[in-house]
Amino acid sequence: MELTTPYSREELVSRGLVPERLPRHVAIIMDGNGRWAKEKGWMRIRGHEEGVTSVRETTEECARLGLDQLTLYAFSSENWRRPEMEVKLLMKLLARYVVEERPTLMRNNVRLTTIGETATLPDEARQPLLESVDLCRNNTGLTLCLALNYGGRQEIVGAVKRLARDAAAGRLDPETVDEALLARSLYQPDMPPLDLLIRTAGEYRVSNFLLWQISYAEIWTTPVLWPEFRIPHLYEGLKAYAQRRRRFGGLGE
Repeated sequence: MELTTPYSREELVSRGLVPERLPRHVAIIMDGNGRWAKEKGWMRIRGHEEGVTSVRETTEECARLGLDQLTLYAFSSENWRRPEMEVKLLMKLLARYVVEERPTLMRNNVRLTTIGETATLPDEARQPLLESVDLCRNNTGLTLCLALNYGGRQEIVGAVKRLARDAAAGRLDPETVDEALLARSLYQPDMPPLDLLIRTAGEYRVSNFLLWQISYAEIWTTPVLWPEFRIPHLYEGLKAYAQRRRRFGGLGE
C-alpha cells in the first residue's frame, strides 16, 4: 500500500528513512514512567502525566509518516494489582487525556480505537473514552489503538471460549478451526499485522502484550524512559526496522 504522508520521498530520505521499508503497524510498550519520576523525587503519577507528551508527539509523527496503526500499551489487565491510589490517578489521567487530546486527534485525522476489556473500566474513564472514539470514528488517517485493561493471554482465552461456545451450540465444526478463524475471534479481527514492537526503558519482556499478533513482529528496545521518548527515538526504531530481513519462518531474500 502506498504511503499517504505530507512528507515527500526526498524529505523522508533526508531524515534517514526508507519509504519502502517503513512499518505499517507499530506497537509500543511505554515503560519507565514511574522510574523516571522516582529518579526526580516525584510521585509515580507525574511520570505518567509527562508521558502524555510522548504519546502526543509519537502519534502525530506516525500520522504524518502515513503509518496505518499505532497501538499503545496503556493499561494492562495486571495493572489493577498496583496500589489503589495509583490506579485511580491513572484512570483520571486517561479520562483527561481522551478529552484534552480530541483537537490533536481531529487535526491529524486520527481514528481512535481500543483493545481490551474496556467495558469494565470505571465509568468516569470509560464514558469520555467512548465519546472520543465516536468523535474520531470517521477519520481516515492513522488508527491510534489504546490497549486498556488488556492482556494477551486473556484475549486468546476469550477467543477460544467464543469458538468453544459456537462448537457446543452446533454452529461450528471444531475441525474447521484454524489460525484465520481464531484470529477473527480476537478483540480486533481487522487489526493489521504487527510489524514493529518498541519497548522503552531498556526492558526486553513482552509483558503479555499482543501475544498472538507479535508472532512475526520485529522487536526494538531503547534505554530511553517513556517520558523522554521523542521523534528522534522513534526514528531510531524505524531505521532499525528497515535494516531487518523479515523471513516469516522462511529463508528470506
